[in-house]
Amino acid sequence: MNTLTTSFVRRLRDRDETAWFELWEIFGPVLRAQLTKWGRGRIGVETVRDLTQETLAALSDSIDRFDPARGARFSTWLLSIAKHALGDEIDRRMALKRGSGRKPAEFDERFMGQAALVEADDVYQQNVFRAKVYAAIRKAESEADFLRFQVYRMRVFDNVPGKDVAEQLGISEPTVSRYLQKVRDLLRKRTAEIVATYSFTPDEMAEASAAGLGEDDSGFDEALAEIYHRQSRLILNDEAAASAAF
Repeated sequence: MNTLTTSFVRRLRDRDETAWFELWEIFGPVLRAQLTKWGRGRIGVETVRDLTQETLAALSDSIDRFDPARGARFSTWLLSIAKHALGDEIDRRMALKRGSGRKPAEFDERFMGQAALVEADDVYQQNVFRAKVYAAIRKAESEADFLRFQVYRMRVFDNVPGKDVAEQLGISEPTVSRYLQKVRDLLRKRTAEIVATYSFTPDEMAEASAAGLGEDDSGFDEALAEIYHRQSRLILNDEAAASAAF
């Protein structure tokens, strides 16, 4: 594992609550979308949220023992734990229907050995990757000067022409260009860091470049905007489901 990943693993091992909360914030919506898809109407929103919590708790408890040499990506390993959690829940319900007792299955090393065997479709893999990038955007936003990030948001995410951005914010067009570059540089840096933190394999590390988040400025902006909007929709759908349930 790289240094950033190792540092995060250490925080989880030390029971750092903020590290667990980061997992919940970043990957919770993705896991809930996958569990809902798997559940096919058999499990409700509350159960989905409970299973998401179980999945991330299990990951936190065993992440320092994970061996990347087994060939599993971070995303696939996460998925294997979620599948284990869902299967256990469905088995428990079936046992209750039959009126038989059943000892709950424990999260053990089985899902670690099975991780390489779990099939993760392209939609899920892209959702996990976009979750990483979205987390990088949020982190950059929290660190950047408000006006500078607002320039980037308007110009790139909202597709407002540079001239209109300058007029609306009361700054010059050259200033718009300078602010864009400064925020873009920060976003590149944070994206590289976040992707590295939650990547176990070389192909995961290469996803950012493959998605267009490379050195070309216009390509970077276009790719980042698409990721931002797709992940925003997933999060909005997740929040809407939670609101409807509660």
